[in-house]
Amino acid sequence: MIRTITAFESSPDRGRGLARDLPVRWALEEVGQPYDVRLVSFADMKQPAHLELQPFGQIPTYEEGGLALFESGAIILHIAERHPGLLPDDADARARAIAWMFAAKSTVEPVIVEAEVARLIERDRSWTEERLPLVEDRIRNRLGQLSRRLGDADWLDGAFSAGDLLMINVLRRPAGRPIAEEFPNLAAYIARGEARPAFKRAFDAQLAVFEAAAN
Repeated sequence: MIRTITAFESSPDRGRGLARDLPVRWALEEVGQPYDVRLVSFADMKQPAHLELQPFGQIPTYEEGGLALFESGAIILHIAERHPGLLPDDADARARAIAWMFAAKSTVEPVIVEAEVARLIERDRSWTEERLPLVEDRIRNRLGQLSRRLGDADWLDGAFSAGDLLMINVLRRPAGRPIAEEFPNLAAYIARGEARPAFKRAFDAQLAVFEAAAN
């Protein structure tokens, strides 16, 4: 049975590949699995039918047979565990790749999202101007640690894995990418991910939705 994911009917990122269905599309492209996309509006996401799938009223969701999942990290782990191409066969290497998935979502992304919240949601608060440099320093510190660990390697732990997919997706976020580009090896790391044919297919598919909505 073909799987179905949800995506924005009209994406607020204006086709830049930042909406959270992008990494799920990328994962499915990497493992060569077909999928359908059900487009939802912001109003749709607050309706009971969508909340049954995603209790927080977000995207993406993933449906396959009787299975329904939410949270992009969990969806990608499910895909990676069931199809070869995103997790190593060796048990220890597999565990390390999964650890990098958690690091991307739990250690690196939160400091980047904190900056985005400060800029977009809290920008009118009196303390935002003073707070932003502190938040950006936290991002710079975290990415410096990541840069040192990556070194001159192409990927985080041997071959490309779901850990790299999620980490690159996090580094592409608007508040993270400019700081990541201060570290040449992280800038090259992002570029390697974006050069992968599977990423390009996923990006183009998401962009096509925005272009169709704009016309």
